[in-house]
Amino acid sequence: MPEAALPTEPEPVRYTPVAPTHVRVLAPGDRIDAHRHDDHQIAYAGSGVVAVTTDAGTWYAPGTRAIWVPAGTVHSHRAYGHLEMYFVGLPADDNPLHLDEPTVLAVSPLLRELIIEYARGPKSGSPERHRLRAVLRDQLRASPQQPVRLPTPADPRLAAVCALVHDNPADPRTLARLGAVTGVGERTLSRLFRSELGMTFPQWRTQSRLYHALRMLGDGVPVTAVAHRCGWSSTSAFIDVFRRSFGYTPGTHQRRA
Repeated sequence: MPEAALPTEPEPVRYTPVAPTHVRVLAPGDRIDAHRHDDHQIAYAGSGVVAVTTDAGTWYAPGTRAIWVPAGTVHSHRAYGHLEMYFVGLPADDNPLHLDEPTVLAVSPLLRELIIEYARGPKSGSPERHRLRAVLRDQLRASPQQPVRLPTPADPRLAAVCALVHDNPADPRTLARLGAVTGVGERTLSRLFRSELGMTFPQWRTQSRLYHALRMLGDGVPVTAVAHRCGWSSTSAFIDVFRRSFGYTPGTHQRRA
């Protein structure tokens, strides 16, 4: 899965002890190479889609989601669409979510404004700054977690099947047919999907298709064309899955992007 995993050739990992709190503009296709912090960090794209990749998989977030990146996690970023990225760093001993792996969080209108204001604001230790951070932490604790993740398989048998699906999201073949192509039985593959990735084959394929759909929508591809290229039986079926996953329609997503 070329876009859902770190490159085969290990890239140098940049080390920045303090996770910055700032705003960064990214053009479509821009990347922030692999790096790690001693701090936790929140990554939020006010528009477009940001993808955060580790060796465990890719977490992706449109404008109604943010990504929590725990301290010490080696990760990279990629932009789909024009992004105004808001980053908020928190010390390693300040983990209001008690999470030790990257997680996608729902972003309410209030949490959105808090992230933006905190990222844009002066980096002073004023009482106002401390109060803003306290409210931000409260809102983070109340933010529901969202399963918007494309895990990367380690088992070579599973990786071969996932690569076929991810490289061609419109591929309609069943798990049995994909297994026949790669020489692995359907039962074995089904077991591997559940044990290694924590989801069924249809669930993983839906996540892969949504990943591609967000990327295409960010590039301005029409909704009907996205539905067709990503393998949905109809535009209405795509819209229904997209709305249930992200809380709004693909058309609304494109207008925001």
